[in-house]
Amino acid sequence: MESGPVTFQLSDGGMVELRPVVATDDQFLFTVYASTREQELAQVEWEEGQKELFLRWQFNLQRGEYESRFPDASYHVVLVDQQPGGRIWVGTDEEQIRLLDIALLPNSQNRGVGTALLRRLMQEASRSGKALRHMVFVLNDNATRFYERLGFVIIEDLGAYKHMEWRPSQETSPGITSGSEI
Repeated sequence: MESGPVTFQLSDGGMVELRPVVATDDQFLFTVYASTREQELAQVEWEEGQKELFLRWQFNLQRGEYESRFPDASYHVVLVDQQPGGRIWVGTDEEQIRLLDIALLPNSQNRGVGTALLRRLMQEASRSGKALRHMVFVLNDNATRFYERLGFVIIEDLGAYKHMEWRPSQETSPGITSGSEI
C-alpha cells in the first residue's frame, strides 16, 4: 500500500482518503479498536475503568506484535468524506501482502469502503505476484463471508483464527479486473 496519502471515490459518490498515522491519532485509533471489541466484551461485567484498561492493554499488545513482525508496515487512518472512519495496517514481505488489520467505525460501514480497500490490495497483489493474506477471528462470521465473497479461501485453521488468502490467479473474483484502478 502506498506510504503517502491516497484518495479515491466510492460508487455512492463519497470520498475515501488514506493518510499515514501520526502520533496525534492514538486516541482515535484506540476508539476504532474498542469499537471492534464491543460485542465480544459486552458479555462480561466490568468494574469501573477495568474494561478501558483491558482494551488499552490489548490495543498496545496488538500494535507491538504488528510492529515487531512487520517493522516496515504501512499504517493509515481511513477518512470517509473527510471524517475519520477507520484504520488499515498492511505489511509486506518477499512472498505476501499481509492485511494486518482493517477496522471501520459503524458509521463508515456498509458503504463499500472495506470492499474498495480490499480491491486495491488485490490489485497490488496482482501487480506484485504476491498472495494477499489476512487472519480472521473464528467467531467473526460476517468478516469470513466478506472475504469469501471477494475470493479469499481459508488456508489454515488456527483455532481462534482462520488464515485466509487471495492469490492473483483468483482474479476471476467478482469486480476484479487486472490493471484497473478504483
